[in-house]
Amino acid sequence: MANKDSSETDRDYLSGKLLIATPSIGDPRFDHSVILMCDHSEEHAMGIILNKPVEGLRMPDLFEQLGVDSKFTAPDRPVMLGGPVDSDRGFVLHSTDFSKEGSTLQIGTKLGLTATKDALEAIASNTPPKHSLLALGYAGWGPGQIEDELAANAWLIVEADEAIVFCEDGADQWEKALGKIGVAPEHLSATTGNA
Repeated sequence: MANKDSSETDRDYLSGKLLIATPSIGDPRFDHSVILMCDHSEEHAMGIILNKPVEGLRMPDLFEQLGVDSKFTAPDRPVMLGGPVDSDRGFVLHSTDFSKEGSTLQIGTKLGLTATKDALEAIASNTPPKHSLLALGYAGWGPGQIEDELAANAWLIVEADEAIVFCEDGADQWEKALGKIGVAPEHLSATTGNA
């Protein structure tokens, strides 16, 4: 087995972590967002916003629009706005009891991301994944961009867990994610500085 160079092994990539937007995010599209980071490398970063429902769009409606053929009905849950990039493309975050070889991106040991119709058909089957979330679009960053935002205190980082990722009530997802690292929302400030 080849040894990785030390700079490669020491990097703290964010895949599988949650980003929690702070008040200093400065971009209304990400205000109070909780993002699951799905892929992160030196060249790019990609994540799915977990707590921004698309107004008036539920899973059964979208499944009908897409012509997902099934004897079973999709769960009546909101469709999320996963981010501003490719917002007409669907992404399914799911537990690893569903996986499609060549199509599913493994995120840590408990999560997967699939952007093919197979995932939708699985959700509307008699053996759906234990957990799933359907999002339109994703959040994307170029080289060094997410690192700059982290340095500017725009995001807090927390380990992902299924209870937050697949929270049924997205309205308090941001507070729950903050609570996981012991931060009360009222203690966050939109300004940073030196004392």
